[in-house]
Amino acid sequence: MVTWDERYRTGTYPTDPEPSPVLRAYLDTIPEGRALDVAAGSGRNALFLAEQGYEVDALDQSEEGLGIIRERAESDGFDDRIETVRADATAYDFPDATYDLITISYFRTLDRLGDIKAALKPGGILFYQHHLRSSPPATIGPSTDRYRLRSNELLHACLDLTVLYYEESTEKRDDRTSATATIVARNTHGGAQTYPRRHWDE
Repeated sequence: MVTWDERYRTGTYPTDPEPSPVLRAYLDTIPEGRALDVAAGSGRNALFLAEQGYEVDALDQSEEGLGIIRERAESDGFDDRIETVRADATAYDFPDATYDLITISYFRTLDRLGDIKAALKPGGILFYQHHLRSSPPATIGPSTDRYRLRSNELLHACLDLTVLYYEESTEKRDDRTSATATIVARNTHGGAQTYPRRHWDE
């Protein structure tokens, strides 16, 4: 079985993936401060957030991936805002009420989502995107449905937060197809909330 360290070492996985357009669009509505990027990989979210001024903890099990993050942060001049944490996110002891923003991209961890949400400060934001099961099956992402989310599974898992945005969508990339669920949710409660205006596709 090929490990993530081997994928990064051999260049079979992108070392400079772009952050989600949804994360970019919502950044103005997210509190400034400290962010956690869970399963950070090679820095899809962590580097973008550090560039925007966040103090970022980039958590991943792959030392190769974390090394890429450190190198890119240093070359871009914001290594003082990135702290890499080598740990398994499925067993990590997430600190309570610590982060203004937590991001997760393409890592299935619903069984730890309660602990992850507890790591948000009051008013903090969770951004989570992951591969979906679809018909016909998507060709980007896990080869089996075991590691994909069911329709609305991510939404249901976040109903204890204030959901600001949720979408399930497919996208064509050359001759391949992705199916993705994306959520932005705030750690607040109550019947009356403020909501940002959708503007990224105007």
